[in-house]
Formats: sequence, structure tokens, C-alpha cells
Amino acid sequence: MKPSLDWQHDIDAIVVGASAGGVTALRELLGALPADFRPPMLIVLHLPRHRPSTIAEVLGAYCALPVYEACDKQRIERGSVMFAPPDYHMLVEDEASVALSLDEPVLFSRPAIDPLFSSAAAVFSNRLLAILLTGASTDGSNGLAAVRRAGGTAWVQAPEDATASMMPAAALAYAGAEAVLTLEEICQRMRNRA
Repeated sequence: MKPSLDWQHDIDAIVVGASAGGVTALRELLGALPADFRPPMLIVLHLPRHRPSTIAEVLGAYCALPVYEACDKQRIERGSVMFAPPDYHMLVEDEASVALSLDEPVLFSRPAIDPLFSSAAAVFSNRLLAILLTGASTDGSNGLAAVRRAGGTAWVQAPEDATASMMPAAALAYAGAEAVLTLEEICQRMRNRA
């Protein structure tokens, strides 16, 4: 396992993926972020593809940071949280912006976690933290492997702690992780920035 992370010096971005049970998990995670939390957080939550989402507004009520839904070419701002919109993959284009994509769904999902994680790994490499939470799919396994190959850090919610264990269990079997944590442990690390 890598040593404790110093948010101010070691991490340029955080990517998060969640599916079934993700709304509750993300409410807790975003509620744990202190107001002075600096790394930008980019999130894919599996959403219904053909209707608007209010997830950024709903979860933003629990977060001390600005929370918004991404637009194409949206700037990545420090100290903010960005959600992929329904029916678009969110890709990290460069260190300053994201792009939205209508590429084919991944494992029936668009947005999907794998494209976000893989594109972020290509840009941020060893300065990326990827967090995979609850879900009933294998989306996220390939992306987590890409993060680790690039030297980034992977945290996976302990399958026994997840509402839906399939996603974290599949990712651990396929890609492994630097840390396997309960949701509360992840939240505590966010609060402590370590």
C-alpha cells in the first residue's frame, strides 16, 4: 500500500464511480468533504439515459463545495465536484477540462465509469486517486486497472460494506487496489485529507 496521501501535494484529481446504492454512498462521501478541500472530484453515477437528472442539485445540498453537472469542454476547477450528465460519457480531456462523448454505452451504461477512470489515468497518471463504490455491474474494473497501471491510487469500497457488492468485488478481483475500505473509512480519510 502507498503511504498516506497529502491532498495538497500528491493528488491533482479524484475520480469516483458508483452504481446501485450510489446515491446514498455519494451523499455520505460528499458530506464528508471539508469546505477547504482542494482536489477536483469527477463522478460517474449510473443514471437513466433518457431523462434529465437533478443528482448534482440533490447531492449538492449535502456538500460544502460547489457541485454541478458537466458540460462539454467544462473546466476542471479545484475545490469542486462535477457529475457526468445522463447519456454522455465524461472524459478527462486534459488537466484543465473534460469532454462529453456519445460513444457506445459500456456494459449498458452511458455515462460509464471505465471511460472516466481510463481517460483520467492518461492525463493525471500517478497524481490521480480513483474511488470505486457500490454497484451491481463490472463497470469500473478496466478503468481501475488503467489507474493502477499509470501509477495512480485506487480505493475500493469493501464489498461486504456496499449496498451492491458486485462492482467492488469484480474490480478487486480484476485490478486490485491500494486500499479496501468501508464507506465510513473513505469518508474519514476525506475529512482528514490522508
